[in-house]
Amino acid sequence: MPDPIRGSAPANVAHPKAIRSFVRRAGRTTVGQTRALHELGPRFLVPYEDGLDTLAGIYPQLANGVGDTPAGRPLVLEIGFGMGEASAQIAATLPGTDFLCCEVHEPGVGALLKRIGEQGLTNIRILAHDAVEVLDHMLPPWDAAQPQRGLDGVHIFFPDPWHKKRHHKRRLIQGPLIHRLAERLKPGGYLHCATDWQPYAQQILQVLSAEERLVNRQRDSHPELQGYAPRPGYRPLTKFEQRGVRLGHGVWDIVFHRA
Repeated sequence: MPDPIRGSAPANVAHPKAIRSFVRRAGRTTVGQTRALHELGPRFLVPYEDGLDTLAGIYPQLANGVGDTPAGRPLVLEIGFGMGEASAQIAATLPGTDFLCCEVHEPGVGALLKRIGEQGLTNIRILAHDAVEVLDHMLPPWDAAQPQRGLDGVHIFFPDPWHKKRHHKRRLIQGPLIHRLAERLKPGGYLHCATDWQPYAQQILQVLSAEERLVNRQRDSHPELQGYAPRPGYRPLTKFEQRGVRLGHGVWDIVFHRA
């Protein structure tokens, strides 16, 4: 069955073109962002490599070990952090948590590195690569034999809604990706999505509800929200979001946990 995240092509095509959920925007990298890339990149940028050793060398949470190895610090994966405003605020709010942040937009990577330097953050690492390939080749699925080895959380905030119907196939939140993420979450780990586009919120809720490894605890604790979640305290209101709220736009948080 074709994977809608990667797309499909005839068998005789040597390098099939994958359907991407993102485009590499031609934004301008500022002088400050460029300086941050050069000065802080060597410390905080993680190279994309096909194998588990790179991330295991940074995060003990992902290293091979016996079942009783201490779990260490929580590890949260963020997919698509934009310009990094929320990422930096969350990392500052939760200094005891490690964050691995994926983003392909160079100005955004430079902007988050700049925030890291300005705020003296030490608990963020950045992978400037397609998160789907990071999941497939660098992050192992959770294994009951090594319960400390996995993700404690995943953040996907305001992914591109791809408004036009013919572009819905490009939306990031689809069954195969959610299945990959659920496999890599520890039991009790959470997946938190947020969007300001209600039709996309409805689709996200449907897709997450269809994943057998995930449960929606909000249905019982907040039945008035119809499956959605109140905004968790760690997720800040960005300037863009505050403007939308003032204009009467809605924001929907969706939080599921691995069973």
